[in-house]
Amino acid sequence: MPRAIWKGAISFGLVHIPVALYPASQESGVDFDWVDKRTMDPVGYRRINKRTGKEIEAENIVRGVKQSSGEYVILSDDEIKAAYPKATQTIEIESFVKAAEIPFFYLEKPYFLSPLGKGEKVYALLREAMDELGVLGVSRVVMHSKERLAILVPDGAALMLNTIRWASDLRSVEDISLPPAGKSATGLKDAELKMARQLVSDMTRRFRPDDYADRFSEAIHALAASRVKAGKTAQVTSLESEPEAAPRSNVIDLTELLRKSLSDRKSGGGNAPRAGNGTRSAARKSPARAAAKSAAKRTKTAARSATAKRAA
Repeated sequence: MPRAIWKGAISFGLVHIPVALYPASQESGVDFDWVDKRTMDPVGYRRINKRTGKEIEAENIVRGVKQSSGEYVILSDDEIKAAYPKATQTIEIESFVKAAEIPFFYLEKPYFLSPLGKGEKVYALLREAMDELGVLGVSRVVMHSKERLAILVPDGAALMLNTIRWASDLRSVEDISLPPAGKSATGLKDAELKMARQLVSDMTRRFRPDDYADRFSEAIHALAASRVKAGKTAQVTSLESEPEAAPRSNVIDLTELLRKSLSDRKSGGGNAPRAGNGTRSAARKSPARAAAKSAAKRTKTAARSATAKRAA
């Protein structure tokens, strides 16, 4: 089972549903790492001045927003921190819409939502209500210090969260050179259109995801497997760290909260105050990072020693 990457609550009306967020997708392609061929050490990236090519110390680096004039507006860390959205650990449903109203190109990344603690009943209640009405929940959520727009989607036994793009993230089709709409505008002949329809019809079938595979990745993995079998591998030190933890939420007095939420909407108080906010979880230092650094240092020292002996 994958690790939860976020814990908080779904909020609709005055009801909070404690949930954990799990990734619903994974990268299946080939991830090439940069490696020093002499020592098999991972290769990192230096901070350099792009004009002079010289390395820069961390204390001399600031954050700037480039303007159309080419000049930069410099912002301090405190100013940037103040502009970050407050991490409420809440998936706040703002409205419900029909699925057909959200174009597919707004979709970004899917996640699973799992109920926590005593939240199973109200989780199922929201899921079934949305499924019967055929609606999705348009929501806001703060992830990794960034506010995201998302939709809550009932899918069988699960509630899915799919992040979607802001309208300002999408470019206008007017910026692209396209042929005019309509068959007469481009001089299409009926015979041509008939044959095109026939070809499309012959190629139309039900979508089965398993019918499609990343052939490039398969070829690279097969090549790597053959090298492993031949004993042509090299040890590289891993420098991965553990994800952050997050606090739990609670569900209280479901019937009363539902009644109050409906009453508030009927009286014109649609944006009723929420029953509470979560807290930002404190990041914990990972002992694995220190161990990895130590292992990397030992690997590098051993490699240099071996190189020196060969040179001698």
